[in-house]
Amino acid sequence: MKGSNLQAQLLRREREELTLTAERLMTRTVTVEVSVETIRNPQQASSLQQASLVIDEILKKVMDNLEDGKKQLMSLYAACTSDVPPGPIDQKFQSIIIGCAIEDQKKIKRRLENLIRNIDKSEKSITLLEIQKQKSVSVQIK
Repeated sequence: MKGSNLQAQLLRREREELTLTAERLMTRTVTVEVSVETIRNPQQASSLQQASLVIDEILKKVMDNLEDGKKQLMSLYAACTSDVPPGPIDQKFQSIIIGCAIEDQKKIKRRLENLIRNIDKSEKSITLLEIQKQKSVSVQIK
């Protein structure tokens, strides 16, 4: 009997000790802040800024001419990929991209992919709206 009582007390103490250790570790992890930053030299930072400006300028024009804007974004995307592109490559943009840090190159490529995908979705939505509009006009005429 004494042996089982002693064992229960040891288990209780171990459990309390483990609980205190876990609480202390949880407190430490709550205070830890993880931050991931891309380390860039001045030339890489300048290239990233230039690349962003080029993309932003095209985006301003996209609202005026969706088709032309998409073509320009596609040529920028072609400059970011090692695959054989389906269209022309923007050589000037390619030289800017080469000056960027590798992580920035990946981010720019993803940004261009998302922009092109969004334009594709917009084109489909516009087409559907035009079809609906034509149907409603033809119904009104009858």
